[in-house]
Amino acid sequence: MDRVNATTPSASSADDPARAAFAALRTPEGAQLLAELRDHDPADELATATRLRRAHPAELVSAALGQARLRQRAAVKFGAEDAYRMYFTPNGVEQATRTSVAAHRAARFAGLGVRSVADLCCGIGGDAIALARAGISVLAVDRDPLTAEVARANAEALGLADLIEVRCADVTEIDTAPYDAVFVDPARRGGRGRIFDPEAYSPPLSWATAAALKAPRAALKIAPGIPHEAIGREAEAEWISDGGDVKEAVLWYGEGFAPGAFRATLLPSGATLSAPAPLPAPPVGPVGRYLYEPDGAVIRAHLVADLVERCGGRLVDETIAYITSDEPYSSPYVAGYEITDELPFSMKRLKALLRERQIGVLTVKKRGSAVEPEELRRRMKLSGPGSATVFLTRVAGAPTMLIGHPLG
Repeated sequence: MDRVNATTPSASSADDPARAAFAALRTPEGAQLLAELRDHDPADELATATRLRRAHPAELVSAALGQARLRQRAAVKFGAEDAYRMYFTPNGVEQATRTSVAAHRAARFAGLGVRSVADLCCGIGGDAIALARAGISVLAVDRDPLTAEVARANAEALGLADLIEVRCADVTEIDTAPYDAVFVDPARRGGRGRIFDPEAYSPPLSWATAAALKAPRAALKIAPGIPHEAIGREAEAEWISDGGDVKEAVLWYGEGFAPGAFRATLLPSGATLSAPAPLPAPPVGPVGRYLYEPDGAVIRAHLVADLVERCGGRLVDETIAYITSDEPYSSPYVAGYEITDELPFSMKRLKALLRERQIGVLTVKKRGSAVEPEELRRRMKLSGPGSATVFLTRVAGAPTMLIGHPLG
């Protein structure tokens, strides 16, 4: 979500041009401009700005054009129906939770009977909106006045103001005792980009964890790449992918969750895999007839060993998350391939094989290889009606190429 440091002072509205510009967008004239710009082409922005400035103040036109660009970007995460009614800030679009992921979290809370949530570091309100749509009343808190105003405007725009109270305040000073649950989404970006140290989050992960442990139930949004050793045994850790891309990780606390367990959840199907952590190291062995590529959430959650056991297979290398077996295995947590060739790494040999089989479409996947897929495709000079998938990886420590095709 879009948020400044959750514990630092903010400028007054009198000194904040961004807040004045946002207020102008919410006037009838601003709303009219935004409606006009819904389907505008950014490539024609200069001509559009020139035309609109003949009838509207230049500052309002600039603000409307900026908001229109943000709405177009936000449609990917929020869907067009919501995005073109909502308001955004640049960081808000970048850091906002995808609607499908926020809805999944809200559903977990609602399924446990949670009726009220304190949403700390609420940003532009995406998570509060998902919670409210699940029937949960929300106190949404952010330290930054503009961000809080945007969150309030979004609750109103989507007809959820009765369920969402937005408060501009320091989250560390909020009494969360009256609420059934707490949700914390600390800022994980600073002036120099992403923050990888959880204690450098704002507020720090240690504070968020302490706040979570005081509540009957809680969820902390964290970066998917968080070191596992930074996750306390009191939490159930869940990694969530959407459409095959890992979007975030969440630490769950309290009754109804599984302390010490790691979970991988795949959206939009909702398939979820869970096991106690850590799992024993899986066996390693030769490449069989089939190869399986686990979903990224499974890999992040260190649940590859669980899949190895389920399919009766093995890893091709102890450091590579490719699973192999001699019998076919179907699971939502893996993409399966039938392997036709196993070769030592050699561009020359691969090129000859692809030419012999008239492969014109080549999918390149890699783990444990420095070769760039686009560079490999360029050097292969592909031609022909056939297609294939090549895996650039290591097998028992040796650089290897595996050629095959998707199952099914």
